[in-house]
Amino acid sequence: MNDTQSIIPPSPKLPEPAHPSFASVMDMQGRDFDSFSYLQTYWNIISKHRWTIVAITSVVTVLVAIASFRATPIYEATVRLDIEADTPQIQSLNDLFRDEMFSDQQFIGTQIQVLEGEILAQRTMEELSVPGNPAWVAALEGQREVPQPAPRVTSEQLLGVFKGNLRVQNVRDSHVVDVTFESANPELSAKVANALGNNYIEYSFRQKYDATRQAAGWMEQQLDELKAKVEKSQQALVDYERQNSIVNVSDKQSVVDQRLADLSHDLTEAQNDRLQKESMYELVRDNEAQVALVAQDELLQKLDEKYADLKSQYADAVQQYGPKHPKAVRLQSQVEEVQSLTTRERTRLVERIKNDYNAALGRERLLTAAVAREKVEVGQLNQLLIQHNILQREFQTNQQLYDSLQQRLKDATVSAGLRATNIHVIDPARPPKSPVRPQKVHNILIGFMVGLVLGIAVVFLREILDTSIKSIDEAERYAQAPALAVVPHGRFVAARRALSLGKTNGSSFAAQQLAILNRPLSPLAEAFRTLLTSVVLSTAPQPPQMLLVTSSTSGEGKTLTSLNLSIALAQRGEPTLLIDADMRHPGIAKALGVDNTKGLSTILTGQHRFEEVIQPYPSVSTLSVLPAGPRPPNPAQLLSSPAMQALLQDLRGRFKSVLIDCPPILPVTDSILLSTLVDGIVFVVESGRTMRAAVTRARKVLQNVNAHVIGLVLNKVDVRFEGYYGYYNHYYYHYRPDGKEKLDRNEALSVRPPM
Repeated sequence: MNDTQSIIPPSPKLPEPAHPSFASVMDMQGRDFDSFSYLQTYWNIISKHRWTIVAITSVVTVLVAIASFRATPIYEATVRLDIEADTPQIQSLNDLFRDEMFSDQQFIGTQIQVLEGEILAQRTMEELSVPGNPAWVAALEGQREVPQPAPRVTSEQLLGVFKGNLRVQNVRDSHVVDVTFESANPELSAKVANALGNNYIEYSFRQKYDATRQAAGWMEQQLDELKAKVEKSQQALVDYERQNSIVNVSDKQSVVDQRLADLSHDLTEAQNDRLQKESMYELVRDNEAQVALVAQDELLQKLDEKYADLKSQYADAVQQYGPKHPKAVRLQSQVEEVQSLTTRERTRLVERIKNDYNAALGRERLLTAAVAREKVEVGQLNQLLIQHNILQREFQTNQQLYDSLQQRLKDATVSAGLRATNIHVIDPARPPKSPVRPQKVHNILIGFMVGLVLGIAVVFLREILDTSIKSIDEAERYAQAPALAVVPHGRFVAARRALSLGKTNGSSFAAQQLAILNRPLSPLAEAFRTLLTSVVLSTAPQPPQMLLVTSSTSGEGKTLTSLNLSIALAQRGEPTLLIDADMRHPGIAKALGVDNTKGLSTILTGQHRFEEVIQPYPSVSTLSVLPAGPRPPNPAQLLSSPAMQALLQDLRGRFKSVLIDCPPILPVTDSILLSTLVDGIVFVVESGRTMRAAVTRARKVLQNVNAHVIGLVLNKVDVRFEGYYGYYNHYYYHYRPDGKEKLDRNEALSVRPPM
């Protein structure tokens, strides 16, 4: 192994490109790589297009600054009014519990509409003579000076400008209203605001005064009508009382009602008495023996006791002396006499009870008749009072309405004479000392923020619309092949000092094409050595002998990759051949400085033999070059001819490594024809240019012919983003050799992205 081989970094074996689960594995690894990958992606996009963002932000900021400095200063003055709603007297419970907040909001909203109305605006302009003053008209329209000649402005236009400069708003949670007017003249702003506030107060008072006078006129008319009604109702009441001899209705009604109540009470007592005596009479009439108990007469009770005593003595005498004995006869005579007296007394008591019953019955009948008569009299009186009460209530109602309306008329008359209002000026407007706009610093800051947001939005929109391959993950996902190497773009790699080592023509482009030879310690050369390692280990243990380098479209860097990869293969000390099979647009001969008058095309057409065409490359002794030769009319037929197959078969025995630079896949079929004759294909994808659809289509074309793609090369990568800058910067400062070719600090700094 030579010195060149010793600097090739070891690389693990990459997975086979034809493995079906490769894309899914890469996606899983990408998802688990870093939870902040999206933030890093966003930051990379912003950093990548930072100059676009800076340009858009600068343009917007400058335009806003120019507009702010050229704008006419606008001044505004504010008069603060306290507007209290008229509180009506509470007439009912509904008024007491009314939603005062809602009423206040409605009232304030109505007053704001009045302040913004055309009546006050027109009156204010006429008061200040605005229509006839060109300077004030220009100030209203936001002009610093009066244009010459002064344009004709109609009253409707001026009124629209006036209302456009007026702003009325309510201070939250209060009855305070701010009336703000703005114009190019600070004095005009204050005068208009104060004049509008005073006109509003006058307008409010005038509206109340006119309403009060109108109400007073209506009340006077209604008062005359009510007065006539009162007189008419009072006359009807007097005539009715005279007609029905009603002097004092209240006393007469009280006497009649009291007499009816007394008679009703007496009748009730008489009925109770009659019922009691009737029950006694019924009891003694059926059983006269109970009259003593019922009547509770002492004489009858004593006679009964005497009768019982004599009866007992007579029984004893008869038993002792016999019935003929004088004592017995005398006692019998006494018994009969007492019995006779008892009978007469009992008859007298029964008759007395009967008479008492008849008397109570007669009294009841008399009282019943009297109550009936009294009820008739009360009914007649009530019938008279019904009409009397109607007439009296009508009179009283008319009288009350008349008195109330008369009092309201007096109040209205007094109110109309008082110049009181519920609107007060808290703070009058004063001429402002500084304009409210344009706020130059504020506008510039806003313009800067808007420009910044717009620039970022444009950048992200551009990225969304950009369907090119920009990262390794995307390239591997769409190509379904592993990434063999990441090649940085030449303009982002150190290129400050001369690149020529005496082996090239010294041009910058040629130096980039032969970076592995001219700049062996540059990041570009290191990327191709990584590619070499990946290619050698891609089919371990036996590396591929014949490789084909192609891309989906032209200009993706396949020739650059072929040149540097062939030099890297040749530097291993083994015979290496670089074939330029792109006979349509050959580039190998020009890049290496070899003769292209004869080459592959002349071999396939039989004009020359291989030994006559092959050219050694002086800078690398083990590298030979087979240029494309003159452009033939049918390159595809030549590449698909048996002569081409025979040539490649012969070259396998001559060289250890054969590298074929082919045209792109999609425009022509040259690469497809050769893809089945080689051991592997290196697919080149240009970062930020190759479309995803092109890569997908090229992959399908290669899969259709069973071509063996060992991997892809992501070319022209902006190393400042996607995490590559840190790697290359780390390479410069920590892996510099101590040999004869050291990188100076200026060269190392050149890999940093421009600020």
